[in-house]
Amino acid sequence: SGAAIAGLSAQSFLAAEENANETIAESIKAFCIDFNWDKPHLAKPGRWADADPKEHIKWYKELGCNIVQTFCVSCNGYAWYKGGVVPEQPDLKHDFLTDMVNLGHKEKMKVFGYYCVGANSRWQKEHPEENYAQRDLHVPLTNKYLDYLGSAIEDAVKKTGIDGFMIDWLWNPPKDGWLKCEQEMYVELMNEKFPGVDKVSKESTLEYRRRSIDRCWKRIYETAKSVSPNILIWLSCSKPDHNEIAGSSLFQQVDWFMNEAGDIERLKKTIPIVGKQTRLLTCLAAWNRQDPKNIINKITESKLDIGLYGFTMPTQNTLPPPIQTYLTKPIDTFKGDEKNIAVFARIYNKLPLDYVQK
Repeated sequence: SGAAIAGLSAQSFLAAEENANETIAESIKAFCIDFNWDKPHLAKPGRWADADPKEHIKWYKELGCNIVQTFCVSCNGYAWYKGGVVPEQPDLKHDFLTDMVNLGHKEKMKVFGYYCVGANSRWQKEHPEENYAQRDLHVPLTNKYLDYLGSAIEDAVKKTGIDGFMIDWLWNPPKDGWLKCEQEMYVELMNEKFPGVDKVSKESTLEYRRRSIDRCWKRIYETAKSVSPNILIWLSCSKPDHNEIAGSSLFQQVDWFMNEAGDIERLKKTIPIVGKQTRLLTCLAAWNRQDPKNIINKITESKLDIGLYGFTMPTQNTLPPPIQTYLTKPIDTFKGDEKNIAVFARIYNKLPLDYVQK
């Protein structure tokens, strides 16, 4: 009930997990100030490039995070650290990711980078013949693209000291045609001639798309683990039951698996298919319209080790409002991402959900 939830504390949330398994590591308390977006569009190169690592780590620490998720390369295709194989964000003021890692480690926080597999505006501009135009999810997972992605991952792991990285939008582009590069991919993946645009069966198309994702995942996994066996790979997926990933080896191999859609029901269904090392997370964000109090209650009732994650777009100074803003008013006075942050600020700092700072 709402009354029961109102008094739920972070201590009871953590205790439920500890009682379920005394060997569980500290609960994952993660957040991201999301440089991908400049509402309502994807951010252009150089947007947010003046972000100050010291101020960002201070904000994450006050939120109570033990995991910071920031960026290796964002959707615009430019890097958030200097001197890498991927060009840095235009006018990048600080060596942002590397500084975030160093500062975060001093505060005993793990720092993760990020790659958006299915969207990269710079790649799209430089390889228009191998991309779909005018859509967010636009990248066919060709070998040429996987070579680029692999080199970007290897570079960041070697140079920045990240503890891991999130993989997002690990999908094929929506199917409304067959680009020449995709016809070539079909031959590579299916070991047969391409039958023709109008002659590919639905069954063959699905199998092709499943193999495309599996090949991409294999490149990501093997590249990262060959550079650093202990690097943590975190997959964000809004449709863990989608037929293009069902049964994929990624479930067994990935270190962290997150249901970005936020509901606990679908996340629990992944438990029988993930690896022994795989930790589970759920996402609280405005887009998935989950009631954060309800989600916390379901996690506590489940007695499972389910980590929490949220994200929000930066404001004009690249940061959300100070954390105190979210503690001086009741949770239900906020909406959207701000309501989720108000919940995180209490749970992560071991405060009751009905706590209001006087």
